[in-house]
Amino acid sequence: MNEKTKSLPKFAGVYPILYMPFNEKFDIDYEDLRKLTEFVVASGADGLGIAMGSEIFKMSESERDLVLKTVVNQVNGRVNIVMHTGSQGTDLTVKYSLRAKELGADALMVTPPTVIPLPSAIIVKHYVEISEKVKMPIFIQDIWTSPIPPPVMIEIVRATEYAKYAKAETPPTTMRTTELKKLGGDEVIVFGGAWGTNFIAELNRGSVGTMPGCAVPEFYTKAWKYWEMGRAHDARIHMEKISPLLSLLTRSLDVSFHLDKEILKRRGVINSINVRMPTSKPDKITYWELDKLIESLDI
Repeated sequence: MNEKTKSLPKFAGVYPILYMPFNEKFDIDYEDLRKLTEFVVASGADGLGIAMGSEIFKMSESERDLVLKTVVNQVNGRVNIVMHTGSQGTDLTVKYSLRAKELGADALMVTPPTVIPLPSAIIVKHYVEISEKVKMPIFIQDIWTSPIPPPVMIEIVRATEYAKYAKAETPPTTMRTTELKKLGGDEVIVFGGAWGTNFIAELNRGSVGTMPGCAVPEFYTKAWKYWEMGRAHDARIHMEKISPLLSLLTRSLDVSFHLDKEILKRRGVINSINVRMPTSKPDKITYWELDKLIESLDI
């Protein structure tokens, strides 16, 4: 591990992404957001995120600010907070990032611009500018909607002081993790995502944590505790309990908005399952499948 990577915070463990509660008028329910934040912290999570799963791309700038302020105040320094600040422009991403830093985020998560296809060198330059101007830890988000090939991610890691963390969730995530560690070694700090579907397999390949959904965070935190204790087999067996549920949730990001909120409402965490438009609600069979899985997990 080089000296610059050593000097950065050692983020690791479980960082659930908050699924944003909206009231009947589709405004953000800030009281429910506080309850949801507390629910995640109480699960034993090491951090939490405000990102794609939070429908951040459907929020105004003022909403983004108030969401982050609310979460920062509720967390009160107990866990780390990662704020998604990616956009289609470098200047705009820097603006979002500086604001997130000002409001108390501990790290940023940045997806690359995707509307206009760009050479890899320009993508690297994009992250270099954000790193130099904002000067705080950055997770490079490699997601199937805006993928970054592992060699390019390692270029970014080596060209920047702060973009040393990689969230690898372009499938197959296990192969993504393996390639990142093979190319970057200790220079790159890898987290998994994609609802934590391959959490243990990613840990086996050099990942140090995951950023899953937030409907059942206690399953991930317990598995992580097993892993830290050297009980990898118990961690894998424990995660297998929710494998059928994760299979349902991972049918699409849009499906997960609805189903994660449905679970959270049934658990008494939030009051509404509203998802902002545009969205397509899952069919009745999907909800029937969810009923059966919730019954089997007794949550």
